[in-house]
Amino acid sequence: MHLNSIAFAAGIAILAAPVPAATPEVSGKARAIHERVLTFDTHLDTPANFSRPGWDFAEGHSLSRDFGQVDLPRMKAGGLDGGFFAIYTPQGPRTPEATAAARDAALIRAVEIREMAARLSDKVELAFTADDAVRIAAKGKVVVYQSIENSYPLSADLGLMTTFHELGVRMMSPVHFLNNDFGDSSTDPKGPEWNGLSPLGRRFVAEANRLGIILDASHASDAVLDQMLALSTTPVILSHSGCKAVYDHPRNVDDARLIALAAKGGVIQMNAYAGYVAKLPENPERDAALKALYAKMGNRHDMTPDRVAELVRERDAILARYPGSKPDFDAFMKHMLHALKLVGVDHVGIGLDWDGGGGVEGLEDVVDIPRISAALLVAGYTEADLQKIWSGNVLRVLRAVEAAKAK
Repeated sequence: MHLNSIAFAAGIAILAAPVPAATPEVSGKARAIHERVLTFDTHLDTPANFSRPGWDFAEGHSLSRDFGQVDLPRMKAGGLDGGFFAIYTPQGPRTPEATAAARDAALIRAVEIREMAARLSDKVELAFTADDAVRIAAKGKVVVYQSIENSYPLSADLGLMTTFHELGVRMMSPVHFLNNDFGDSSTDPKGPEWNGLSPLGRRFVAEANRLGIILDASHASDAVLDQMLALSTTPVILSHSGCKAVYDHPRNVDDARLIALAAKGGVIQMNAYAGYVAKLPENPERDAALKALYAKMGNRHDMTPDRVAELVRERDAILARYPGSKPDFDAFMKHMLHALKLVGVDHVGIGLDWDGGGGVEGLEDVVDIPRISAALLVAGYTEADLQKIWSGNVLRVLRAVEAAKAK
């Protein structure tokens, strides 16, 4: 989740219509295979939009109108059957008051997800087990698993893990951009605080194993990933990450750790956040103008639709004055194909970071995802391989977590 970051603001692209047609480059055969495969994305930040004034998940939206990348009409257009809807909380002060506020915000977000599913019960259904996925998809409904990105809201009371599990959360990550009480982030400018997991973070791992929650190491430092792999009795997932061998960024993971992840049965879900896919062209003037715009406009999630449209217009004007490039679809595929070659089809999936800053040229929102299936088919992967990549691998991990809990 990277809302309002400069890299997100500079890297976002424009769609011409709320629900465009299928991507022309995808052949009819590739599209048919894509439609047959059960398709999940393991990191959808879309719940951040649920409380926006005038925003409705059931209606078609667009990047050019309100920044949205995922909604029900576009999921249908892109052939996405569901995934993990994130309860994201930005890292704040580590004080009792701030932690309590973060706890309340996370609980409210969980309620918003449940309210959305209840309101749209003819189109959407909450999933709690691996077996729920096929059952719900067979009814033509969107499959909604829940995850927590950044467990900061839980740091004052680890018992809240039980609360969120009962609400349906089946995946949790300990940290985000900054270090917290659970462990070290890969991107904290202060560097490591705990040299991996804190004592509380180690208890977090054990509690996730006990409850049947998938451990997510995206955003965590290399040392945290190492220790999670060593401590966890179940496979670990990187819900939205990339390959350091393709682009050397702290958020990406090196080959040795990817091999270790796979050896424990884990999966890397490929991220499409432009700043982690490839080095972005620098433009200090553009970035300063965007920073000033966001400072003036405030948090877009509190804005009316008209105010959001004004923000989009002013942002587009800035980008027109300072044209630049961002990584393209082929750059994204380099990460995916590298991971597939390195660890095989049993250990690679997809988590594009939609509505959290994800997207590259040619992969702008959920409508474009058939391109991934088409590119994989061109690269020689089969329909059975695509089934594993799009959902089979994450469901295998969820079953492993369920089995460990049952013991």
